Amino acid sequence: MNFCSHCGGPVVLTVPSGDTLPRYVCPACSTIHYQNPKMVVGAIPEWEDKILLCRRAIEPKHGLWTLPAGFMENHETTAEGAARETWEEANARVEIGDLYTVYNLPHISQVYLLFRAKLLSLDFGPGVESLEVALFDEATIPWDALAFRTVEATLKAYFADRRAGQFGFHFGDIGPSRPTTK
Repeated sequence: MNFCSHCGGPVVLTVPSGDTLPRYVCPACSTIHYQNPKMVVGAIPEWEDKILLCRRAIEPKHGLWTLPAGFMENHETTAEGAARETWEEANARVEIGDLYTVYNLPHISQVYLLFRAKLLSLDFGPGVESLEVALFDEATIPWDALAFRTVEATLKAYFADRRAGQFGFHFGDIGPSRPTTK
């Protein structure tokens, strides 16, 4: 960051009084520019024994499969963001259910929040960020072509919980190498 988004003046990287981390601070207007993790919200759209996945039309991971998810917007709830992302990526309407997984990715400053969701109809299709969308049962999930480890971990937990007959809440950290869950 070079300039203040509040007044346009140059910023300096310093530890503000009462803080413990370096922040970009504007000497002209005293605005402190915090840089915090990005929240990624999404859904696990369920239809009978199948899950709706999207094949990405954008980078990163162009051409690979994912759950509909993306960065949360200002002025929306996490559930609203998950429903919006499902609409944008799959033109699908969902009823958002329980929060199912939370995964921290501190190495890229992201937190993923994925909700179980009921697909309201079979009227869906690719949005501008998707090449295609399709329903998959556990046996047909393209496991070797999943875009993100958060999605793989979520789907593995989902199908294990479904086999066990009870859905729980899953929380964990995914580092640059392999996931750990709690």
